[in-house]
Amino acid sequence: FFGIEKRYEIHFIEIGSDEDHVHILVQSVSMYSPEKIINIIKSITAIKIFKHHPEVKKKLWGGKFWTSGYYVNTVGQYGLYGLDHTR
Repeated sequence: FFGIEKRYEIHFIEIGSDEDHVHILVQSVSMYSPEKIINIIKSITAIKIFKHHPEVKKKLWGGKFWTSGYYVNTVGQYGLYGLDHTR
C-alpha cells in the first residue's frame, strides 16, 4: 500500500469505507504512537493520490484529501485504548 507497509512496518489488515469516512485496521510495531501512524498513512496516501490523479485535488474543498480528525482504538499489552481526535 504505497510502500507504507515495507518502509514503516505498518500492515493494512482491512480497509473499508462509508459514505463520508474510511475505516482502516492496521497492525504496527510499538515504536510508533497511534498519532504518528495516522500521520504517516494520511500524508503518504494524499501525496500519492495527488501525484497519480492531480485532478482530484481541484475537486476537493480546500484541496485537502483528509480531514484533520480521526478516531483510534488500540489493543496492546496493557489492554484496550481509545482516542477520539477531532479538530
